Amino acid sequence: MNVHIWDDWRGQPLDEVLADYRNLVEDADFPTVKKWRDAGGKVLGHFQVYFPEEIAHAAGMLPLKIRGAALEPTHADSHFGSYLCSILKTSLEMALSGRVVLDMFVSHPICDAARNLAAIWGRNFSYPCQILYLPQNTNSAHSVRYLRDEYARLQATIEEVAGCRITDTDLARSIGVFNENRRLLRELYTLKRESPWLIAADEAYCLMAVGGMLPREEHNELLRWVLDQLPSRPARRQDRIRIVFEGGFCEQPPLDLIRILGRSCYIVDDDLLIGLRWILTDVPATGDLLGNLAHVYVEHSSYSPVQHDLRKPKDEMLLRRIAGSGAEAAIVCAAKMCEPGLEEQVAYIDALDKHRIPCFLSEFEENMSSFEQLEMQVETFLENLMFA
Repeated sequence: MNVHIWDDWRGQPLDEVLADYRNLVEDADFPTVKKWRDAGGKVLGHFQVYFPEEIAHAAGMLPLKIRGAALEPTHADSHFGSYLCSILKTSLEMALSGRVVLDMFVSHPICDAARNLAAIWGRNFSYPCQILYLPQNTNSAHSVRYLRDEYARLQATIEEVAGCRITDTDLARSIGVFNENRRLLRELYTLKRESPWLIAADEAYCLMAVGGMLPREEHNELLRWVLDQLPSRPARRQDRIRIVFEGGFCEQPPLDLIRILGRSCYIVDDDLLIGLRWILTDVPATGDLLGNLAHVYVEHSSYSPVQHDLRKPKDEMLLRRIAGSGAEAAIVCAAKMCEPGLEEQVAYIDALDKHRIPCFLSEFEENMSSFEQLEMQVETFLENLMFA
């Protein structure tokens, strides 16, 4: 569906555009989704961490990244135990409260809690609620073929919901759009590493996150314009510690927390919303297209605590992220009640200690609103590094 749903940034100064998109990312009513639906479009919501959005896009649907929100789960609370992470509850709350209306929902069994999300969602809504079973053993010689068949199974349901058949031409065009999107996001992160004073941590985060709620063609236009403007931004380099933030692969830290961290140090790399940057290379747009999508997931993808790949030990991957970004220290966080994140912290801390890389360890919750104590602790950590 060739419809522009959010052109408010055109003709505005850069700082105003970035501020407007921060407001858009924080808006729990998701106005871009409402505009898309008002124009006659259908929406596929997909839960963290990774989903092959190209397939939904090729069917003319809007792939919406379900990443929770700053909401009180007044409707959803009774559907979950109190000991579970917040993102499950607030994601369902978005739908139960009517803030987001979907035509299809897809989740993944990334942890013991999330594996039940599609079933709970499906008991409350009549539209298809599917589970995408990404390969548990990506080192198997059969994992690519298995995943290609999973994508084909999912594509059949998407075609039924969208009311159209996805042709190779449709999917190839969508792969091209998303290849461009990932290239622009890599360019954004290159800028973060090389000139982090040109864009604040929360600005970069919002610029990326808004892609999960916009048609990717529009997001690409926005990214191209902002990346063209940033080098001439009047900003001076400051004497700050370069930091890698690790722990934002699923539940997202509050935007105010990212802003607070970003004004105390330079966050030169992170795993925030890593699913939007999961594929590290262009997907070939010829041949077996679903097979190509499966191949890059297995062979050319990033890492997270919810993917098990013996070729990508999480502690070694974090060390590579730190070295590749020229970071001097790490902030390792985990969402409260997040078993995968908390388990990986043990390996992360051990590896950082062995390599004598300073580390600040903490936890967060998407709805937390008080940051004074955490801010003081981080500033003390950073000052100790600067004046050691």
